[in-house]
Amino acid sequence: MCLVSVNVFAQSDYRNNNELTNALKQLKSKHSANVKLQSLTKTIGGHDIWALTLFKGKPEDNPAIAIVGGVDGSLLLSREMAVNIAENILTNHKDVLDNTTFYIFPNMSPNASEQYFSKLKYHKLGNAKKTDDDRDGLTNEDTFEDLNNDGLITLIRVEDVTGNYIKLKEDERVMIKANPQEGELGTHKVFSEGIDNDKDGKYNEDGDGGVHFNKNLTYNFPYFQPGAGEHAVSEKEHRALLDFLYEQWNIYAILTLGPENNLSNPLKYNAANARKRVVASILKDDEALNKFLSKKYTKITGTKDAPNANGKGGDFFEWSYFHFGKLAMSTPGWWAPKFKGDSTIKAKKNYKANFLQWAEAEDLSNYFVDWKEVNHPDFPNKKVEVGGIAPFVMTNPPYSMVEDISKKHTDFVLEISKMQPNISIENVTTEKVDNGLTRVTLNIHNKGLLPTHTEMGKRSRWLRRIKVDVKLDKSQEVISGKKIQLINSIDGDSSEELTWLIKGKGSLTIEAGAAHTGADKTTINLK
Repeated sequence: MCLVSVNVFAQSDYRNNNELTNALKQLKSKHSANVKLQSLTKTIGGHDIWALTLFKGKPEDNPAIAIVGGVDGSLLLSREMAVNIAENILTNHKDVLDNTTFYIFPNMSPNASEQYFSKLKYHKLGNAKKTDDDRDGLTNEDTFEDLNNDGLITLIRVEDVTGNYIKLKEDERVMIKANPQEGELGTHKVFSEGIDNDKDGKYNEDGDGGVHFNKNLTYNFPYFQPGAGEHAVSEKEHRALLDFLYEQWNIYAILTLGPENNLSNPLKYNAANARKRVVASILKDDEALNKFLSKKYTKITGTKDAPNANGKGGDFFEWSYFHFGKLAMSTPGWWAPKFKGDSTIKAKKNYKANFLQWAEAEDLSNYFVDWKEVNHPDFPNKKVEVGGIAPFVMTNPPYSMVEDISKKHTDFVLEISKMQPNISIENVTTEKVDNGLTRVTLNIHNKGLLPTHTEMGKRSRWLRRIKVDVKLDKSQEVISGKKIQLINSIDGDSSEELTWLIKGKGSLTIEAGAAHTGADKTTINLK
């Protein structure tokens, strides 16, 4: 039997906000020379939004990767991974800080994630703001009720020939939509566990909702949808994070630990969508880059058979690419592997049935609430049952797996840092020309495998271009070429050749680079 009890819950080892805060403060104390810990803001629920900076020297002097967890409050794994990646870097890979800075934001949804540790567990995605999700002039008038008193909110299924759900043949614990094209007739109605308090025919549609972090960003903002907020970036935590990111010119990549997954399932280029005024497709060059990174991710983490998970509007991952123009990556970090046993379940490709079969094979406990008949005031004289997959278990692995998952994702982050754009000045030559002129020729080279700018970044007009600056004294003059010139982008392991005619004697310095690519300089003696 898989019946869940209130006192024994499979994944209770996940750390709550206070425990994660203590872990961050311990990292700061233990590695004080390489760690800065600051609270960007306090949410209206009273929780700190922590920013952890890992660095050597000055943080802004090296290209940087931002890692953002907790964009979805129910993904407890993302919070753990963010903290564990920081700890792994500081403990075992501190040399990476010689060339790379890390800005880590472990939990952007602290109010939502705390629901896991409450007496009544259910998926909560919003912050503490009171919201009128059904726009009837009232707030929080139709929230969850625990009908079977197990401390969990699952589902109710009601036997009703007018319903459009049926039991999955291969596993009757799972309810699916009936498909009339396959001759299926509905037998049940399915709702989230609760009572229709406001008698509008909907269940739990206006409970303790709040504004979802992953629904309140500016790209494809989902106007008037529950959880989206009154306008994009309406919340303190959103404004604080974006203000911070926009001020860190050295960030070249963002890794979102969230439900979207372009590392297992690379985004596909669509020419028509790419030509729209509001671009709705990854751009062509970035598609190839995404595929390249996906292969690296799959090899390092050993993950496969990931479910499709694209952005749904207002999410942080899409913002980081379409509006911020950075090298944008996103992964939930874990999903139940495809079950290798019963071929009928595998053939059906039902992700819930697959999860149940995998959980049984792994001998997990407390992952499913057996369906139990209850008396329901909204359905007199009908059979009503409460049950289903327990909250949190399908998207968060048993805690015993978290350490290994975090290590593999640390290895991936380290691999990205090895490939980061890295500007150097190479092949400097000088040639004496008549009339006191010297011809100077050199290559601005990107030693990294990653381009200095994504294609979307080049379009954004926000990312700083590569600046090449010839620093002269008062007796020197540039006759041909530009004293200061900007290079839009340099591909990985590629170069741009530049040349000048310079009048004068002595030496001069040429500097090249940008905050997110690193910089180099060379001294040249004029002939």
